[in-house]
Amino acid sequence: MKLYEFAPTRSIRVRWTLQELGIDFEAVPVNLLAGEHHSPAFLKLNPAGKLPVLVDGDMVLTESIAIVLYLAEKYRDKGLMPADLQQRAQLMRWLLFTTTELEQPLWRMARHTRLYPEEKRLPAELALAREDFTEMASVLDEHMRGRQYVVGDTATIGDFVLAYTLDWATMAKVLDGFPRLEAYVDDMYARPRAPMRIEEAFASIER
Repeated sequence: MKLYEFAPTRSIRVRWTLQELGIDFEAVPVNLLAGEHHSPAFLKLNPAGKLPVLVDGDMVLTESIAIVLYLAEKYRDKGLMPADLQQRAQLMRWLLFTTTELEQPLWRMARHTRLYPEEKRLPAELALAREDFTEMASVLDEHMRGRQYVVGDTATIGDFVLAYTLDWATMAKVLDGFPRLEAYVDDMYARPRAPMRIEEAFASIER
């Protein structure tokens, strides 16, 4: 099994899942800064030119959420996917909530602060994205009241995806005012098999 990754990206979600599963895998770094994701060899794996990519035998799988779902299903005995149907439905709910309601505002903020050329950055869009994130983070904050994990009584792939996304929010300085969520992120990254946090991952590629 191979994981094509770049340290600070959503590759972290997949690496985290693999490490929690205790699965042997080959890490294949793809340097986004050097443009390696646009090479013909990589584009054969993922025509979108994005990371992560998982190769498992003859199967090539892209999109971090699809990959962690695949891994949790393949190694169902490891317990990262609830056995109960209703609990699995709740897991899907919070995976979708994380990627649509939390991640998308973070992407908008990133685009209008760093990714777009300066002449295309819209301060008003940045402000709206911050508002959207804060509103949805409040919904999550209430859900996490009295909870250790996003679904059920043990960690699932939902927690790895969510903790990574909230760590991103910490980097973007929009998680201030949500101490419960900040503590949740710290607790998740304190797990023995947790990966590097995003800030540490950025530091690792700058060395």
